Amino acid sequence: MIEFKLPELGENIEQGDLVRLMVAPGATVSAGQSVMELETDKAVVEVPSSVSGTVQEIRVKEGDKIKVGQVIFTVENGSGAKAAESSTAKVETTAPREQAAAPAPRASAPAIQEHVAQPVPSANSPTSASGAGEFKLPELGENISQGDLVRLMIAPGSKVSEGQPVMELETDKAVVEVPSSVSGVVKEVKVKEGEKIKVGQVIFTLEGGIAAQPEPARKKNAPVEHVSGQTGARLAFQAAIRAEGKTEEQALPPDQPRQAPAAFKMPEQLGKVAGTEHRQPVPAAPHVRRLARELGVDIYEVKGSGPGGRISDDDVKAHAKSLLSAVASALQSPPRAGHFAAPTLPDFTKWGKVERVSMRGVRRKTAEHLAEAWNTIPHVTQHDRADITELEQLRARFAPKAEEAGGKMTVTAIALKVCAAALKVFPQFNASIDMEKEEIVYKQYIHIGVAADTDRGLLVPVIRDVDKKNIVELAVELSQLSKKAREKKLTPAEMEGGTFTITNLGGIGGVGFTPIVNHPEVAILGLSRSRMEPEWINGKFEPRLILPLSLSYDHRLIDGADAARFLRWIAEAFEQPFLLSVQG
Repeated sequence: MIEFKLPELGENIEQGDLVRLMVAPGATVSAGQSVMELETDKAVVEVPSSVSGTVQEIRVKEGDKIKVGQVIFTVENGSGAKAAESSTAKVETTAPREQAAAPAPRASAPAIQEHVAQPVPSANSPTSASGAGEFKLPELGENISQGDLVRLMIAPGSKVSEGQPVMELETDKAVVEVPSSVSGVVKEVKVKEGEKIKVGQVIFTLEGGIAAQPEPARKKNAPVEHVSGQTGARLAFQAAIRAEGKTEEQALPPDQPRQAPAAFKMPEQLGKVAGTEHRQPVPAAPHVRRLARELGVDIYEVKGSGPGGRISDDDVKAHAKSLLSAVASALQSPPRAGHFAAPTLPDFTKWGKVERVSMRGVRRKTAEHLAEAWNTIPHVTQHDRADITELEQLRARFAPKAEEAGGKMTVTAIALKVCAAALKVFPQFNASIDMEKEEIVYKQYIHIGVAADTDRGLLVPVIRDVDKKNIVELAVELSQLSKKAREKKLTPAEMEGGTFTITNLGGIGGVGFTPIVNHPEVAILGLSRSRMEPEWINGKFEPRLILPLSLSYDHRLIDGADAARFLRWIAEAFEQPFLLSVQG
């Protein structure tokens, strides 16, 4: 008896949902034959068999979540043979486009690796018959369709090889280095720095270049942008318009502002596009599922017109058109109270010379995020002061230990530990509000973001499980993340999942400020510059080092009295480090 196990599907893909089985007990299978459809996080792929023989027992069923290495079925009177190169080539050249975009399933690693190293030329291959290849901007992650070209690393006449970084591209959340998927000598560069580049756009051409793959698989740690429900709804709206063959300008009612309010809420069915929970598989072919994803349509919402409710391309397009109609109707309604469209600006050139600069990448995303936070959260800011005279002495004493470990013992590093302890005592500050479900979400983990000032704008790397690390460990991790932020190497994943935020302006100055809560969090702590001040102690004034504290919070969840207690707890922890060791 021979077992067929789920082969590796690509980097960082460990499991998938079994959509359809193509074999049954008693059926004959051969190496290279497609035996199942599996839906991963990125695509629906057909998995080929690496064994030959008669199916004896099937150990999975449709709808199951299957892990790499799990036994799918057993065969008798067969053998585990490598798929022939001809079979592999056929799979590669006839597979849907979405399979090429995802890492290829490997029934037999040596055979597949050999095939990848020498790809079969096709009409989509960057190498043309004339010998001049093209390198196009590959997919950078889900819902990332373009970016600003920050820096080119190649020029006409230079040699490039597969995997070599050729450009720096700034997306909404990070600056990423884009590697080449072709090898050869650069003939012509078709873009220039500062341009907005779209996925699929030709970047440069080659003389005698060869492509590693028609569409290279996403590298490990490639940036993936997680889109909020509102953003996903907007993408679905735009996709539905594309399916209708219209522009957004044409789709909006005549009396509707051309730019919908940032806080506009899309119809409920569009809000579901951003993320769906695991559900039973629907009868749809892989190319139909791909079309649904490209249009931003939830395949589970589409009603199939085929036999047994099978969904076709036309069904998906019809559903997209119905969404467009729903959105157009909703846009005719006035904005919700308290939310307004951006006012029209005057013509500033009437009063003098002006210069317009594109609001790119991080700055644009920061503006959108902070506007949403300010419009959504009723902010209140509580101020207090902490006497850190003794703490500063301890900081100076243990600074060398942190430096030996590769970090820097800063007030921010200490504040991380202080805040983690406070969040355990006051769990409502480590929560989020779900107004739609009318629930409070209390997080059982403590991940704290630290605002970093960079030449590209404000970035907030997140340090995870702060409560489980000592101050030296936090100092090292904070130093590493801050360096990555300055060097434009911070990934989107390293800026997600925060439950509380600290922002320190002490290095610049000021005696207090009102930080904006980082939605969907409910509180943020601001630190200003500490300075020596006279304090009345035991009948006389003494010079003490005072640290100003500013706490902004969401008044929907946190009352003023709770905020005052929380901030006083933090102040006392700064003033009495022993208290932190006892209670934290």
